Amino acid sequence: QVQLVESGGGLVQAGGSLRLSCAASGRTFSTYSMGWFRQAPGKEREFVAAIPWSAGRIDYADSVKGRFTISRDNAKNTVYLQMNSVKPEDTAVYYCAGRVAGRITRDYNEYHYWGQGTQVTVSS
Repeated sequence: QVQLVESGGGLVQAGGSLRLSCAASGRTFSTYSMGWFRQAPGKEREFVAAIPWSAGRIDYADSVKGRFTISRDNAKNTVYLQMNSVKPEDTAVYYCAGRVAGRITRDYNEYHYWGQGTQVTVSS
């Protein structure tokens, strides 16, 4: 079994920063490609960012490109989402997801493992 646990969410002012963490256990984290998704009230789940298990292109949604950074530390079995210059429209529940494949994807249906989510609220 694989478990993903997000942390780091909370309330932050517009223009501020927040770092989300996703700790993985149960399998070889270094072989997963990882993604971050978010879902705001009344909205569908939205792709945020993805990172491959090894060398390759990191992908960001246009809405967060230049503001958010996804990274991973395989030694700690953890993936991060650094959120800078946050906006009220970034308010959502943020989920990390893992895929047993090296190639990244924006399609949430292709991810195998999901965390429970962490709430991020950006005040204006």
